Amino acid sequence: MDYPDTDADRLLRLSTEMGAFRLADARDHGVHPETVYRLVRRGELERVGRGLYRAAEAMVTEHHGLVLAAMVVPNGVVCLLSALSFHELTTQLPFEVWMALDRRAAAPRDPAVQVRIMRFSGAALALGIEAHEMEGTQVRVYSAAKTVIDCFRYRNLVGMDVTIEALRDCLQQRKSSPGELWELARACRIGSVIRPYIEALA
Repeated sequence: MDYPDTDADRLLRLSTEMGAFRLADARDHGVHPETVYRLVRRGELERVGRGLYRAAEAMVTEHHGLVLAAMVVPNGVVCLLSALSFHELTTQLPFEVWMALDRRAAAPRDPAVQVRIMRFSGAALALGIEAHEMEGTQVRVYSAAKTVIDCFRYRNLVGMDVTIEALRDCLQQRKSSPGELWELARACRIGSVIRPYIEALA
């Protein structure tokens, strides 16, 4: 005889499929928060941050930090050094996840992962967003080309050496064309800044 899944079964399956989950995700699957707390007490789940949980023996990937950041900043976009690292355009390994967020949006409290919030607006916020599935979660990341443009916008923060290296690697690895970079630069109003570098490296 087949027995229906219990709340605990559904929750453990959810934690396996998503890598990590929020209490809101558990509720969406019809699971009461008390079931989450009970599984934490039993050692089958662990709390990784405010309202965020994962299986105690979860097999996490190298992008687990991005997954957690996407959950605690659902309206954010992975940007700058974290996006460079994702696209393999830098040797830098940031210890925090850089996330772009609308200037008017609230920042997360007590995040499960160290997050550095960068305030973007207009075209700089909306252009070049890609959705990547990581550990069963959709994570929004700026494209390689848009990330390079953003590095030029924030070159004093990122570092000019890192920025130029990213531009050179982006072109050499054919992750973008000079034309795409130029159009994005114009849309983000830094065309005059990046143009000589594109011409020198293209």
